[in-house]
Amino acid sequence: MSGVDARRRQLIGWGVAGLAGTTLAPGVMLFDLAHGRAPEEAASPKVRWGMLIDATRCAEGCDECVAACAREHGLGKATRPTDSQWIRKVDIKDLRSGRKVSAPVMCQHCANPPCVDVCPTKASFKRADGIVLVDRHTCIGCRYCIMACPYKARSFVHEPVRDQRPDVPRGKGCVESCTLCVHRIDRGDSPACVEACAAAGHRAILFGDLNDPESEIAKRVATYRTTQLRADLGLDTGVRYQGL
Repeated sequence: MSGVDARRRQLIGWGVAGLAGTTLAPGVMLFDLAHGRAPEEAASPKVRWGMLIDATRCAEGCDECVAACAREHGLGKATRPTDSQWIRKVDIKDLRSGRKVSAPVMCQHCANPPCVDVCPTKASFKRADGIVLVDRHTCIGCRYCIMACPYKARSFVHEPVRDQRPDVPRGKGCVESCTLCVHRIDRGDSPACVEACAAAGHRAILFGDLNDPESEIAKRVATYRTTQLRADLGLDTGVRYQGL
């Protein structure tokens, strides 16, 4: 990075960062306006978007959710440790019983996200509806959030990004992670991984409003035993697991 670019990023980081997190109206952020959200369509604190992943239905060796995420966000296939990957499949084996399960792991969209707490420019932030995001315009690439995330869910963009999707902004020198396909949610659709899993016949990923007692996800969470990854940290994750 040249001296001019470094200075520009510093100025953006410290001079504009405060504005990026400024609330313009209840629940309305500059990030929302940049993505075409009008004030009357602001993210509502009454909603908490989340996922329930049923590990008993997640097929070992299947990576449809990973491939769908890469296609949706223009990530390409992760072949190197430095490549961005917003969702990854993890195989788990109980050494006592020999039982094996497979499940996707991504940003857990915590109610108390440590990535937000450590970000010096407030580029990492949580929307009113619980979705944790990164504003690439104020991210200075310090990577504190990567170190703070207990789920290894964030990636750093090391190289220039080409063929970007218009509604999924990315940039070299920035941190990124699963957004729950916020651009799809805002237009009333489900995340790409959810649709891909259903199309593959597994239906292992359920998406919905955790705050709505009448939603299928809320009913499932209330009825069946579910697990939060690293529940001991008290982060209150928006992604829950069944059958682990």
